[in-house]
Amino acid sequence: MKTKNKNVITLKTMLEKAEKGRYAVGSFAPRYTTMIRPILIAGEKAQSPLIVQISQKELVRYGITPAEFASEFYRSVESEKISVPVVLHLDHTKDLQVIKEAIEAGFTSVMIDASEKPLEENIAISKEAAEYAHLHGVSVEAELGKIGTTDFVETDSDEELYTDPVEAERFVRETEADALAVSVGTAHGVYLVRQPKIDYKRLEAIRALTPVHLVLHGGSGVPAEMIKKATKLPNGGISKVNIATDLEVALLEAIGKEERMTNAACKDLTSEQMQIAQQAVEVTVHDKIENFLGSKNKAFEFQE
Repeated sequence: MKTKNKNVITLKTMLEKAEKGRYAVGSFAPRYTTMIRPILIAGEKAQSPLIVQISQKELVRYGITPAEFASEFYRSVESEKISVPVVLHLDHTKDLQVIKEAIEAGFTSVMIDASEKPLEENIAISKEAAEYAHLHGVSVEAELGKIGTTDFVETDSDEELYTDPVEAERFVRETEADALAVSVGTAHGVYLVRQPKIDYKRLEAIRALTPVHLVLHGGSGVPAEMIKKATKLPNGGISKVNIATDLEVALLEAIGKEERMTNAACKDLTSEQMQIAQQAVEVTVHDKIENFLGSKNKAFEFQE
């Protein structure tokens, strides 16, 4: 793992603390490189551990390379003197080559997503990714089941397939993934028709069969009390919650835009627009940390 910043850690290290402390760490997707900074600032002000992430589809959609994203992340960590523990995470990725590029660029965690494949194939692909990442000191998240979507930036299908607890036990044992994204009722994107729900019984059944750290994708729009309950399940619940859409919605609303931009277009905002956009992202992240995740003032737990 290539990082000289002591507070930039692996996902495994972060989630071990979160699960023990019965809170979740937010995995925030800025989507635009200029929005990495306000996420980190919000974490620092709240003294919260946090994760900054981008998915393979977001890299393509917004016109960013893993190296460009990592470079801005590390630049922001240093220029803002960020001291809280942070993880640089590659979200939903199908292609091992992109995972290799991200690891080379300094990502400390990667996600292999072969969840649309049959179980045997998902295990084989996820195992290969985990072996490569672990060889380089990087954590691995994998996915079992299908997480639906209302927003096709992250996933290709709105079909949902709940995670089978028995399959989860085998999947984790054979792949040696450090974290598992489970499908238990949430969806990527904005909830327009259906309402978010979380199948707590399924979460408890997965936890009963496997010790792996559990991840909830589709955290945007899920009521705070649902998230809190999911993090505080008796034997350990959700330790990582992905939040992307809420940040982009806040940003676009703040500057009066309805359509997504490219990363280049975002960089071309006027300094006044940029300031307003960054403030909106910072406020949203702080709200999630304090009112949803329960991770505020938890940074001290990571001090040696």
